[in-house]
Amino acid sequence: MKEAKYIWMNGEFIPWADAKVHVLSHTLHYGNGVFEGTRAYQTEDGLAIFKLKEHTKRLLDSAKITAIATQYTQKELEDVQIELLRKNDFSANVYLRPLIFLGYGVMGLYHVDAPVETMVAAWEWGAYLGEDGLENGINVKTSSLTRNSIRSNLGRAKAVANYLNSQMAKYEAIQSGYEEALMLADDGTVAEGSGECVFIVRDNRLISPPNATSLESITQGTVLELAKDLGIEIERRDITRDEIYVADEAFFTGTAAEVTPIKSLDKRVVGNGKRGEMTKKLQSAYFDVVYGRDAQKKHYLTYI
Repeated sequence: MKEAKYIWMNGEFIPWADAKVHVLSHTLHYGNGVFEGTRAYQTEDGLAIFKLKEHTKRLLDSAKITAIATQYTQKELEDVQIELLRKNDFSANVYLRPLIFLGYGVMGLYHVDAPVETMVAAWEWGAYLGEDGLENGINVKTSSLTRNSIRSNLGRAKAVANYLNSQMAKYEAIQSGYEEALMLADDGTVAEGSGECVFIVRDNRLISPPNATSLESITQGTVLELAKDLGIEIERRDITRDEIYVADEAFFTGTAAEVTPIKSLDKRVVGNGKRGEMTKKLQSAYFDVVYGRDAQKKHYLTYI
């Protein structure tokens, strides 16, 4: 990770190295905290945050779902993220990480009396799954772990605790020689990647599972909007891993992953094993939006 100058924490901008918490912080022990992943891109008109309002709202929604009483309004948190980028004076693309968590002062499972802390960090970060992955695709393994069941976890929240499952799936995939994991729901249908939503293409139709067993993805929603603009037929329905085996194309989407092609799943080549034409078209449209080249979608960007 490339360190920046400042992190915003509990109302003030402090040097990166001074952003610390107590080892008995409640979230560290019990896992109740919520976070966001947001990107800012170096456009021709300067650094711009993509869908700042939507990401900040999801952060606050996640806090509501997990019963964390937030201290800051949406506008205050949006303003913090803008000012943090200004103070750090970045020269490359940036990833922002807001986090609302429970601090030191209370132990035990009842969390309501624990102090609520809020921080926003940002650092320069490139392609999450690699520049080569964006162009040529990645190899994916179906995880032995199922995605957290909606019967036992609050899957609509981007919650800290939900990601232990994702960590173990990612670990298993990389240790097995793959770049990413595909996670199934407990009914055997495709849920999501370790941190991405899934799309496939079959017979010129773009197909993506509903969000009952995946995070309600902002990037997924953007891609669906772009597909509609391009006149692509869209289906939201359950898919299975063997349908991915025989798909014409497949790709992951997410703030970190952006639009990353899947060239194989479980050693089965997807399509021709390369970035497909529809994937390429949607990827290009997506990057036009986030880099400010799509005049009709500039309202999704907050310029610094």
